[in-house]
Amino acid sequence: MLDTIKKLTSVFSVSGHEQKISKVIEDEIFPYVDTVENDTMGNLIAFKKGLDSSKRVMIAAHMDEIGFIVTFIDDNGYIKVHNMGGINPVACAFSRVKFENGTVGIIVPEGGTAPADLSVKKLVIDIGAKNKKDAEKKVKIGDVCALENAYTRLMNNKIAVKALDDRLGCAVAIEAAKLATTPKYDTYYVFTVQEEVGCRGSKTGAFAVAPTYGIAIDVTGTGDTVGAMPMAIKVGEGAAIKIKDSSVICSKKIVDRLTVLAKDQKIPYQYEILEYGGTDTSSMQTAASGSYAGCVSIPTRYIHSAVETVSLSDVDACIKLIAEFVKNAD
Repeated sequence: MLDTIKKLTSVFSVSGHEQKISKVIEDEIFPYVDTVENDTMGNLIAFKKGLDSSKRVMIAAHMDEIGFIVTFIDDNGYIKVHNMGGINPVACAFSRVKFENGTVGIIVPEGGTAPADLSVKKLVIDIGAKNKKDAEKKVKIGDVCALENAYTRLMNNKIAVKALDDRLGCAVAIEAAKLATTPKYDTYYVFTVQEEVGCRGSKTGAFAVAPTYGIAIDVTGTGDTVGAMPMAIKVGEGAAIKIKDSSVICSKKIVDRLTVLAKDQKIPYQYEILEYGGTDTSSMQTAASGSYAGCVSIPTRYIHSAVETVSLSDVDACIKLIAEFVKNAD
């Protein structure tokens, strides 16, 4: 599991640029499914034949990560950017970034910017260029970059690394596919594109699969950090079974089934009510004639930063719960 997480988080995959991570995931999951293909949006769809084809299960995790796109290069070679997904400028300021072509730089606020005024519009990237012409040897308008990876092992079985949102969900889906060798129903593991900019890939993916049951795997915030907004989720307390977020009210049928499976298999779990944000769950719920849709979330601290932090015990619980659902969906 840890090797899979390290491999997936090390690959560049800003929204709209998921080709490299798609190939890595394909190589990882191919031995455990029957077919693998990419649709026109770029979603990776891995299919595993079930014992019964009367229903369809869709397990979704998004491949993309937040990042920046180059909008302007000034005469001194400083690079202006726009956000690709939900960027926290405080979490990004004074960090290392890497472009898809390997060029590295640092992202910093414009001089004189007060902390209260910090926004993406106030951030610039310095790649060390002498001037605009020098910068354009490495970077052009439309290029994208992401925070650079820095894997850190913490106490009590915790890790901190960028892009766990949602490379971790992809890893959980892969590991669950290894465990669920005989799905109850035809199962589609869909690794979606452009979730961070509007759940775009999951809309087309879910429409094509038209699942009976849909489960998204994604990260969720926690209430166990200093000054955190009150929330029942804690790192280390198990898989989070989503009840609702700002985009979806999960199917009671899915919430109840996940709860029963967790209890029966003694998988630690907790309930998630997220007062903001959304996941691919909403796309699956409303695709075609609709589906029973839910989400298994991984409790994560410091989301959308270079130090997203999780407990590996929670990851393990999510893997087991997803695998159990695939084997016993209803």
